[in-house]
Amino acid sequence: MAEGELDFWSFVELAHRRLAEEFGFEHQLATEVLLTLNRASTIVTYDLEASVHRPRGRSWPAFRLLFVTWLAGPLEAKKAAELTGTSRAAVSNLAKPLVEDGLLERAPSASDGRSVLLTLTERGRREMVEVFERQNRREHEWTSVLTEAEQRILVMLLNKLITDRDQFDVRGRT
Repeated sequence: MAEGELDFWSFVELAHRRLAEEFGFEHQLATEVLLTLNRASTIVTYDLEASVHRPRGRSWPAFRLLFVTWLAGPLEAKKAAELTGTSRAAVSNLAKPLVEDGLLERAPSASDGRSVLLTLTERGRREMVEVFERQNRREHEWTSVLTEAEQRILVMLLNKLITDRDQFDVRGRT
């Protein structure tokens, strides 16, 4: 098959074959699982950002920060970083335009003078209800190809990958 004829799935097959035959790697299924997981995550995230958030002038990372602040806030920036899977610096950079747009407030934390507390404004809360209605409909469109049982199994399997990572030296954010 010529290089130009490859699609994602034929590439996965090619990788599977070449990794085993040419390079002697044993764990092609692990590669296939993680290639597929990353591909699915990238496709869904891009679609949600392009169809829901970018038309509103927001990015996926900005939505994640607003989402966790909406549901779990007020939050210290450190906790917001943990919940969004980003760094404190990223939270700080994301918060600036959201504060300027009147969706988020920043105030010194009462428990730690060095920390910042993030809180949604009333305008931010209204926007999150509105945007999440669209987000949730799109999530449903994506997941409706799976039965409820399949959705629960997928969540269970992904949770197992996430929670059992302490069995080896995982690098990255929590």
